[in-house]
Amino acid sequence: MKRQELIDEVKELYANIASHESQRHFHQTTTGVTPEAYYEKLLDAVIDEIRGGTFDNCRSGREIVNKVAADKSVISGWS
Repeated sequence: MKRQELIDEVKELYANIASHESQRHFHQTTTGVTPEAYYEKLLDAVIDEIRGGTFDNCRSGREIVNKVAADKSVISGWS
């Protein structure tokens, strides 16, 4: 899959995750961060990694989202 296709797919996936009803708990576990803001920051970091070739071995955006969910250390500088 080409990098732009991966970017487009992860954008859609993160938008769906951020707006999903199950994210209501997010406000209870974080202070001052909305799900939308968190996932926007995460999406920006993931896009940078895609452009840098970090996920060139991934076959889909879903695979990238799952890898990041399992281990944020795949994103350089994520805190």
